[in-house]
Amino acid sequence: MFKRNKSASEVSQPLPGSRGTESATTANTNAILQELAVDYMHDKKIRRRWKMVLFSLIGLYFIGILFVATSGSNSPAYGKPHTALVELSGVIGTETGVTSDQINESLRNAFRSQNAKGVVLRINSPGGTPVQSAEINDEISRLRSKYPSKPMHVVVSDMAASGGYFVAVAAEKIFVNPSSIVGSIGVRMDSFGFVDAIKKFGIERRSLTAGENKAILDPFLPVLPEQRAHAKEMLDQVHQQFIDAVKNGRGDRISAAPEIYSGLFWSGEEAKRLGLVDEYGSLDTVAREVIGQENVVNYTIQPTFLEQFSREFGVAIGTGIANVLGGQFKIQ
Repeated sequence: MFKRNKSASEVSQPLPGSRGTESATTANTNAILQELAVDYMHDKKIRRRWKMVLFSLIGLYFIGILFVATSGSNSPAYGKPHTALVELSGVIGTETGVTSDQINESLRNAFRSQNAKGVVLRINSPGGTPVQSAEINDEISRLRSKYPSKPMHVVVSDMAASGGYFVAVAAEKIFVNPSSIVGSIGVRMDSFGFVDAIKKFGIERRSLTAGENKAILDPFLPVLPEQRAHAKEMLDQVHQQFIDAVKNGRGDRISAAPEIYSGLFWSGEEAKRLGLVDEYGSLDTVAREVIGQENVVNYTIQPTFLEQFSREFGVAIGTGIANVLGGQFKIQ
């Protein structure tokens, strides 16, 4: 018997139901490929955006470097005769960022500038720590000796009290507004006493020390007379250092009235009568009429954001501990 050969169409004809399966598989494959393509394009777009952000940050970084480089002594303002300005604004101490390092470096830059014909330190400060106030005072005295031909004056805006005045007396002259607040030549140490409170609430104080005076002025313990006397002696020593700085800076210009060193403060008008300051004047009038250079260039160095944050964060912890152990020590 002869068998009939199947035609090509018959050979390739799919089994019943296989066409639908193939179509579904193809559709699923296409969907997966499409989804992968979309994800790829999305990832590519994100990477492209991050590259743009990165390049922008790098560009801003170099722009900042160029700005700093071109805004220094080669800039037009620095390149012609001018009055150099340094700003001291706020409480003096690491807690606020107005540090002796910052002010002293600013002053050094101002004195070194050949085109700065005079230096003005504008003060608006209620005081601060005795150490940093003294460091600024000492640096002003050193710079004035090193650059004797360059006048250096202080202009008080709202206030130069306590540590702020400690700094001011190192200048050649002090200029104020009649309404400025000046003086407060004194020293203080602050704390609290919780002895009766912990008794009332039944709180037991547990403090272990090595050294009989290690817990001196502990706010949770009664103050012993000998410990109070020791702290008072220390405050008197620092107060005398403040008084000596004022007398060295002001000389025979300051009044011999005993209340000068009592911690009192006065208006600019009364401070002028007492010899605490010299004349009335502002930054503009001193630059124009005293130094003779109306053009003012600011030399004040400002801390960066990271420096400010790290300093305040660290000091906040230290200050909290200091407050618990016995309070802060300030010329204020």
